[in-house]
Amino acid sequence: MTDYRTLKSELAALCPPSFDPTANLANAASLIFNSVDDINWAGFYILRGDRLVLGPFMGRPACVYIPIGKGVCGTSAEKGKPLIVQDVLSFRGHIACDSASRSEAVFPLSVSGRLFGVMDIDSTTPGRFSDEDARGLEEISVMIGKILEEGEHPDNDRGGES
Repeated sequence: MTDYRTLKSELAALCPPSFDPTANLANAASLIFNSVDDINWAGFYILRGDRLVLGPFMGRPACVYIPIGKGVCGTSAEKGKPLIVQDVLSFRGHIACDSASRSEAVFPLSVSGRLFGVMDIDSTTPGRFSDEDARGLEEISVMIGKILEEGEHPDNDRGGES
């Protein structure tokens, strides 16, 4: 069982607001991948125009582009709501970036009230994501959105630069 309280604390320590969201997303992907049990992929897709573009991640190579409204990630982005799919084989229009993945949890990332992208977590186990996982991961996604938002302002500390 994942300790989401500890995960949030570690995320706060590891990902201070900065001008470079890539660094924070890379650390967040690694932290999630190494902290959440029984997952095979953790990462981010960033909104670029009318599609999501692969961002920092941990796991096997992934789809580079996902159209908004397509697959689990694109559907979550389009609706602006988290999407937990316990068996991706039953999700109409699922995009199989890694054929080993069987369940998926996707959470929109909002920055300054606008869609920034999505956080995507996959598992090879059908039914992997419990209600507790959904709540914990959604809290993590909201936290990441706030970290990214705080880093947008030029008067903020640059996250450790000297």
